[in-house]
Amino acid sequence: MFGDFFLILFGIALGAAGGYALHRYVNSKRLADSQGLADRIVQEARKEAEAMKKEIKLQGQDEVYALKKEQENEYKEMERGLKRQEERLQEKEERLENKLEKVASKESEVVTLEKRMIKQEKKLEGLREDLEKRKDEHERKLQEVSGLTVEEAREKLMTEIESRTRHEAAKMVRAIEMEAKEEGTRKARKILALAIQRYSGDYVNEQTVTAVTLPSEDMKGRIIGREGRNIRALEAATGVDLIIDDTPETVVLSAYSPLRREVAKQALERLIHDGRIHPARIEDIVNKVEQEMDVKLREIGEQATFDVGVHGIHPEIVKLIGQLQYRTSFSQNVLQHSLEVAFLCGIMAAELGMDEKIAKRAGLLHDIGKAVDHEIEGPHAVIGADLAKKHGESKEIIHAIQAHHEDIPPKSVLATLVQAADSLSGARPGARKELLENYVKRLEELENVATGFDGVSKAYAIQAGREIRVMVDAEKVSDDNTHMLCKDIATKIENNMTYPGQIRVTVIRERRSVGYAK
Repeated sequence: MFGDFFLILFGIALGAAGGYALHRYVNSKRLADSQGLADRIVQEARKEAEAMKKEIKLQGQDEVYALKKEQENEYKEMERGLKRQEERLQEKEERLENKLEKVASKESEVVTLEKRMIKQEKKLEGLREDLEKRKDEHERKLQEVSGLTVEEAREKLMTEIESRTRHEAAKMVRAIEMEAKEEGTRKARKILALAIQRYSGDYVNEQTVTAVTLPSEDMKGRIIGREGRNIRALEAATGVDLIIDDTPETVVLSAYSPLRREVAKQALERLIHDGRIHPARIEDIVNKVEQEMDVKLREIGEQATFDVGVHGIHPEIVKLIGQLQYRTSFSQNVLQHSLEVAFLCGIMAAELGMDEKIAKRAGLLHDIGKAVDHEIEGPHAVIGADLAKKHGESKEIIHAIQAHHEDIPPKSVLATLVQAADSLSGARPGARKELLENYVKRLEELENVATGFDGVSKAYAIQAGREIRVMVDAEKVSDDNTHMLCKDIATKIENNMTYPGQIRVTVIRERRSVGYAK
């Protein structure tokens, strides 16, 4: 048993020794292979290093060649630049030499002129001395003849010259004053005529009633309501009188304020369209229409400022401008009147070389007080000036507003322009109802004056009453009498009528001979 155990140990030791020998052999084999691989890698790395060295050397040679080439090009360019500079310097030297030659010739000429001047001065000095001697001799002889000393003669001469000069200056001043006055009048007329020609606005006479069309005659009863409660509620809410007469399918709204009539009209139209007409509904609709009207007034004001071309106006003033759309003056729409005044002011300011935008601004705002003159006591010009001052307008604009109706004397050209444009807008034929009636009446009187003469067949007033053309009967008035008739008509117009400016009278005599060929 012990021998078996020994054999087992021996086998194990032998196996271990064999395994160790095999392991050493394998390791030595691997080491040899690794050494060979390392040698090959080193050789390949050396080859690659040699190749890279050659390539780097070649690249270095190329760069050296390129740098050398670049240096040569720069040197050649420098040589060319130096050559050009040398040529320019040579040209400058040549020009300087030419200038020096010219200067030298000029110097010689100056020397010659100096010598000549010296001679002339000596000659003039001699002439001066001779003149002084003759002057003294002349004065001595004058004193002997006149019996006056030099001082006395000089004083007398100065007095005569002063008197004569004063007289000539007075005549010249009068002539200049007359010319300036005539020129100023002519220029003012030209500017006014140009402003009127360049702006022609539409005129619509505003009325104090508004008609609302009804869908049927039965609607009148619903508007009136039980015991008239609906119509009373509508009148109380809007401040407008409703006139329901015999006119079929029509209700008339009567009120002095166009703004109230517009609110009542829109409210009534909505009530008719809605069909529910009772006091509570009436109040609700009227409130909504008034709120919408506030927005509409602001939009109208903004559009007006945009049309005129002025900006930066306070929002409250813009709203008041919109209210002018529903205000009238002598049946003339105040907003349209304000727009026209603004445009006329702008045209005249441009002709006078003034600020056109400021003139338009003053013209647009001149009647702003009429938007609230029914709520505030006082002239609308003063009210408008206070509003403009309150909302930050300039002193020049405020003064123009306040002075346009002579509430205070105008102290600026702008105030005078606004005053003139306001008069132009209101006085044009057709602008205002009252003025239109007077205008038509004056034309009729003018024609009646002409037709009152014997031999006059027809008379036509034209050019807004600035001219009258008279047609005479050729059988009753001869060619010689037409001149006398023209003078008589003009004299009668002067004596019997009041009119601005002048009226041209033209008498036309025409003789016709009619025959028939058969």
